[in-house]
Amino acid sequence: MEELVGLREGSSGDPVTLQELWGPCPHIRRGIRGGLEWLKQKLFRLGEDWYFLMTLGVLMALVSYAMNFAIGHVVRGSGIPELKTMLAGVILEDYLDIKNFGAKVVGLSCTLATGSTLFLGKVGPFVHLSVMIAAYLGRVRTTTIGEPENKSKQNEMLVAAAAVGVATVFAAPFSGVLFSIEVMSSHFSVWDYWRGFFAATCGAFMFRLLAVFNSEQETITSLYKTSFRVDVPFDLPEIFFFVALGGICGILSCAYLFCQRTFLSFIRTNRFSSKLLATSKPVYSALATLLLASITYPPGVGHFLASRLSMKQHLDSLFDNHSWALMTQNSSPPWPEELDPQHLWWEWYHPQFTIFGTLAFFLVMKFWMLILATTIPMPAGYFMPIFILGAAIGRLLGEALAVAFPEGIVAGGVTNPIMPGGYALAGAAAFSGAVTHTISTALLAFELTGQIVHALPVLMAVLAANAIAQSCQPSFYDGTIIVKKLPYLPRILGRNIGSHHVRVEHFMNHSITTLAKDTPLEEVVKVVTSTDVAEYPLVESTESQILVGIVQRAQLVQALQAEPPSRAPGHQQCLQDILARGCPAEPVTLTLFSETTLHQAQNLFKLLNLQSLFVTSRGRAVGCVSWVEMKKAISNLTNPPAPK
Repeated sequence: MEELVGLREGSSGDPVTLQELWGPCPHIRRGIRGGLEWLKQKLFRLGEDWYFLMTLGVLMALVSYAMNFAIGHVVRGSGIPELKTMLAGVILEDYLDIKNFGAKVVGLSCTLATGSTLFLGKVGPFVHLSVMIAAYLGRVRTTTIGEPENKSKQNEMLVAAAAVGVATVFAAPFSGVLFSIEVMSSHFSVWDYWRGFFAATCGAFMFRLLAVFNSEQETITSLYKTSFRVDVPFDLPEIFFFVALGGICGILSCAYLFCQRTFLSFIRTNRFSSKLLATSKPVYSALATLLLASITYPPGVGHFLASRLSMKQHLDSLFDNHSWALMTQNSSPPWPEELDPQHLWWEWYHPQFTIFGTLAFFLVMKFWMLILATTIPMPAGYFMPIFILGAAIGRLLGEALAVAFPEGIVAGGVTNPIMPGGYALAGAAAFSGAVTHTISTALLAFELTGQIVHALPVLMAVLAANAIAQSCQPSFYDGTIIVKKLPYLPRILGRNIGSHHVRVEHFMNHSITTLAKDTPLEEVVKVVTSTDVAEYPLVESTESQILVGIVQRAQLVQALQAEPPSRAPGHQQCLQDILARGCPAEPVTLTLFSETTLHQAQNLFKLLNLQSLFVTSRGRAVGCVSWVEMKKAISNLTNPPAPK
């Protein structure tokens, strides 16, 4: 039965239901309803989605903190390579499905629970979790305000989510945003820059605020507090050693990237291991974990690897500004049966190995153990282990300098002791920056420690390491994309391969199927049934071949199925008739000229996240260029084929 309606006495407004008219407190209920309507109108204005960004940051901070709390008391891979591929314009099915969120959280919790056994972090998976939530919030937003899905708006949310993922792990909003910019894309919108900072700041603030609420900290502080000397943190001659440390980190990063990519490719192509990964992933994971656990067992070989330390304790000890080698010259500290939080550096000392022996052994063992751990099919982050490896490299050089110059380096008549912790900080930033091809790791080191006294030497070390790594090897994430055979467009900028002299007409695909407006429907049907391309270039006529638009195959098939057969004698239907009856033809907004260079085409593809473009010559459609032709052309320049 329809609801009874009426008007209040003396009212000229809209009718109201009798239930509302005679219900309790009608004025209060109408006021609340009106307030909610006003709030909805203000919140859900077009383009005003800052509240979603704030929600994203707060949610990721809650998940990050809860995960840390659970691990302290008690879905496969990193995710960054796939996100980088998606932001380049490639659609990966189910990658952003919120249904995978729970599995990723549980798997990552198990990974972190292994501690030093697997020696893996959570940065990459957290970026993946963040973009899952961002995609879900984006769908909620479009559903709530009734707005159609916008691809550019979704990418804006994903870019902000990548910054949130890093910021909520390290409580470092500045470096989180810059790191996501450097890793995710070659071109970046300033609009996304501010949005990323807003969401990352909300996430980092909430993450550190939870530590205060849980009485872990008295106030909001940095994660790894250091006590470096502020008045004279380093002497001027030490700049040379910092730059040398950057060069060492650059060389070692090239070796690591090459070995990691080669071993990962071997695991995927080897008959036995590939079959094991395809049919019995738990068996492979168990075997690899058993091997790593046997080595890191503390009473055994793990005694020389500081395996009782957590990842946070590794960094806390390596950033110590006192020289362990000088402290152990006249006395030998005991190796305690239980971990001593006040003397974490004791875990690095062994009377038979000395400090240099344990640090060198740690580097050699963790080098190949981390490579093996990256092949285990489980959610894991690889940035933090690389950061710790770099800190160990810097610590080793710093200890060597402290022994070589026990009183310090004389500069201007003043002698200051060398702080090995400063070299560990520079090594961590330089090695991780070289492996990921980023500069923002220098800023991350300052945000993590809360001190910026080593700003100049750390930045110089990062630049030196990147100069070597970027000229020799692809980054860790690009290498993973290559091995996984994800869609990937090699870079040209900074590489002297003669891309300015190669024109599009030299490598484009000449065999394209065009549809002219005067093409008979019988020919159109033959073309549609014999090809499976997603779109066809529409030309003015068969003779002129002037490109005028693009017809989607799905829409063309639908129009052909709805087209009744022509019974008019002497009239032959053509494609123009289909277009006139409503089959949409999209305008061509961008094309390549046959004289366009490979360098220009590649930059255009990168800037606009394109998958393919048609090529014209004086307006005539002559071919098309996609990622396939582009990659082949770049490959022929870098590795010219042997002459026949």
